[in-house]
Amino acid sequence: MSATSSPDVVSSAAIRPTGEPTRELRRLPAPGAVLTLLKPVTWFPPMWAFLCGVTSSGASFSGKGWTLAGGIFLCGPLVCASSQAVNDWFDRHVDAINEPNRPIPSGRIPGRWGLYIAIVWSLLALAWSSVFGTLGMIATGFALALAWGYSMPPFRFKQNGWVGNAAVGLAYEGLAWLTGIVVFTGQMPTAAQWWCIGLYSLAGHGILTLNDFKAIEGDRQMGVNSLPVLHGAVEAARIASTIMLMSQLGVMGLLFAWGMWGHALVLLALILVQARMMHRFIASPVERALWLSAAGVPLEVLGMLVAALALRASPLLHG
Repeated sequence: MSATSSPDVVSSAAIRPTGEPTRELRRLPAPGAVLTLLKPVTWFPPMWAFLCGVTSSGASFSGKGWTLAGGIFLCGPLVCASSQAVNDWFDRHVDAINEPNRPIPSGRIPGRWGLYIAIVWSLLALAWSSVFGTLGMIATGFALALAWGYSMPPFRFKQNGWVGNAAVGLAYEGLAWLTGIVVFTGQMPTAAQWWCIGLYSLAGHGILTLNDFKAIEGDRQMGVNSLPVLHGAVEAARIASTIMLMSQLGVMGLLFAWGMWGHALVLLALILVQARMMHRFIASPVERALWLSAAGVPLEVLGMLVAALALRASPLLHG
């Protein structure tokens, strides 16, 4: 298979005169290839956001171990994994240029198996969410809708970096945080919790932009207008850094306003370290995007927990 061919297009030689598919078309994907398709490394952010939502709710963990484990499983190995399979299927032509060794363009996920896995995993996620009640199922359904809309024509939110990254930031951070609250309390978030959900969803927009620097050439060829394609690498790095910093500064300001000074100062320290790292990133964005994602983003993620602990520590913020 050439690097630019479509994985699901089958040549006439692949079909026998009787209509029986060849051995290649009958081949099932190996479990290892399926696991690679579902990308376990990407499951952590929504799982962590779910845990932050639970923490911010003020609900007791006592006697709810299975509920906690079930919610984490929903947000990571089910919903997030579904989104990865969906994205890899609809991005198979772009990946053939940028990352030809990924499961679908390399042929390790043959035929239309990538699409079948995406559908089945999405249905499993929706079915699993039903055990968490109506609110949990609605939040999961919305997250799955964003995942499919992000990659699937005619919506394909990712065609515009501003829209696509906003959708993923909302799904990965905001909806996972929301799910943690509704699963453990059976209620919608309070005003203070909504502020944190919104601001950390916005921070997710900047985080998602970091992933676009490695795919600039393929995105440009396939008409995917990521922020680095639209604005150039350096300007996109400034935009991503500004979004990430301003959203966290917004949370810090709210914590000061709510009288949670200790938590706010911890958050400020984390922000200052990130700002220094972002200065280096902007100087060489293509080379250092993965470095910032690996070393800087965990500080933002830690800040999410600090904010959640602040909400948990002040009963006034739950009213």
